[in-house]
Amino acid sequence: MITSSLGDDAELELMEPWQAGQFAAAVEGAREHLAPWIPWALYINDADSARTFLQRVADAHARDADHFYGIRVGEVLVGGVRLANFNASGGTSELGVWLAPEMQGRGLASRASRCLIDWAFQQRGISRVEWRNDPRNARSSAVARRLGMTREGLLRSSFEFDGLRRDEEVWSLLAEEWPAVESRLAGSAQPPSADL
Repeated sequence: MITSSLGDDAELELMEPWQAGQFAAAVEGAREHLAPWIPWALYINDADSARTFLQRVADAHARDADHFYGIRVGEVLVGGVRLANFNASGGTSELGVWLAPEMQGRGLASRASRCLIDWAFQQRGISRVEWRNDPRNARSSAVARRLGMTREGLLRSSFEFDGLRRDEEVWSLLAEEWPAVESRLAGSAQPPSADL
């Protein structure tokens, strides 16, 4: 299995359908925390639904359209980071991350995100990485800010989730901004490995 170290016994690994049981258990353990913000947290409720989701992502990964990595501490899956809507020819992708609540505050979300951002810019030639979140999710906005992203605006009532219309913040980071941002981030934390 291909992994990439995040330091402190944490690592990234590509999520695959055979990990459905672990993924379902991680989602179940964090469901209350994730469900207000992440649609799949509402319908991944067993190994079968997790396998269906992971197979769809794996198929998109094979088309170079989606890259989903689990975050492990030791042997335990505690979160994930994803480059969704990955468009190498158009030079864009959307970054998202989730963590079990007990893992927050350790810098894992930022380190995992930095690893994928660096890979997207340096190895894949992506020009723009976006971050989208519900503005009520203050932790998500804080991660985007820590990653040096620029808040571009608010899309009012832009999507429906769990029966309600939701607003969406849009943040972005451009390839030409990344060297300065990464240099600043590297001075404050252990640099991640981007050899995915």
